[in-house]
Amino acid sequence: MDSDCEGRFVFSDELLRKTFNSLSAHIAIIDKDGFILETNAAWKSFSVSNGLPENIDFRQMNYLYTCEAAVGDDIKDAIAVASGIRKVIEQKIDEFVYDYPCQSPEGPTWFYMRAVLIAEDGPPRVIISHENITELKLAQEALKKHQDILEDKNQSLEEANIALKVLIRQRESDKAEMEKKFLTNVKTFVMPYIQKLKQGQLSERDRTLVNIVDDHLNDIISPLMQSLTNASVMLTPQEMQVAFLVKDGKTTSEIADILFVSEATISFHRKNLRDKLGLKNKQANLRSFLLSMF
Repeated sequence: MDSDCEGRFVFSDELLRKTFNSLSAHIAIIDKDGFILETNAAWKSFSVSNGLPENIDFRQMNYLYTCEAAVGDDIKDAIAVASGIRKVIEQKIDEFVYDYPCQSPEGPTWFYMRAVLIAEDGPPRVIISHENITELKLAQEALKKHQDILEDKNQSLEEANIALKVLIRQRESDKAEMEKKFLTNVKTFVMPYIQKLKQGQLSERDRTLVNIVDDHLNDIISPLMQSLTNASVMLTPQEMQVAFLVKDGKTTSEIADILFVSEATISFHRKNLRDKLGLKNKQANLRSFLLSMF
């Protein structure tokens, strides 16, 4: 490094050459027609590692012609690069950037290419750099795969949630059906015989036992009689489902989601429930009333 008469440092050609060759990016300088004027060490090293001879001289090779003559899988990227560089030379754009894949002995490699005009007087010259971004691309692909896995898991959870709602709805339906069958069986096959026993000639001890059985059965079935038998006469099956869910503390939105109907439909059923249950006072709480029934 030299200094001028005022003591300022001036970069020598040798230092500039060393700096140029120490850069990790693969760099070439081309003229306005696309001919290569100079390349750095990284450009040459990469070319040799991909099968070109060690003594190759890139100077006066035409980079644009090489791109435009590409064949095979790389043709699309090569044509795009040549077109972008021509726009920079013609000063239609300030810079051109492009990332592309490249096959190398180590496997798939990705590069980020940038072409800009060299700011100087005279004929246009373009500096082209290719930076290896393989690690970044691999990280992006890994992130994309991870996101896809998370989306698949989220989809599975949503499907499981829907299936669970169906099971809950079926469970409530089965529960109501079981209670109805229990009431029917007790009223049909048990209570009539208890009444006959009570009307028969029984000892004081036997009559006491029959009365105890009768009282206990009534204690068991009375709540069910009130909540199911009477309600089933008053309410439609859909209203019964809504009533059970309101009693369980579910909101209109949650009930609509569980029963796969609109919120307007649930609001309609809630109004019918209030009318049929005699809740004329708007201040009366439907859930509190249902809790007192069930």
